[in-house]
Amino acid sequence: MKTIATLIFVLFIGVTAQAQTATEEVKVNTIEMTIVTETPIEEVSLESTLEVARLYKRDNARVTKALSFTTKRNKAKMA
Repeated sequence: MKTIATLIFVLFIGVTAQAQTATEEVKVNTIEMTIVTETPIEEVSLESTLEVARLYKRDNARVTKALSFTTKRNKAKMA
């Protein structure tokens, strides 16, 4: 009896799913675009300023401290 009820339920769901009206397709407006064959060339002027990047090699530098942090779980445990 349970098998027959399950079969009828599955068939009922299948029939109602097929009976749904399909949604209409939405038409998309197309846009026509042209191909650009020439691009304007802009001249780039080079500046003659000299900039120097500094690297601090002290033990208490912020970057060194941030990169060498340790947590309590990093410590080795005795087995």
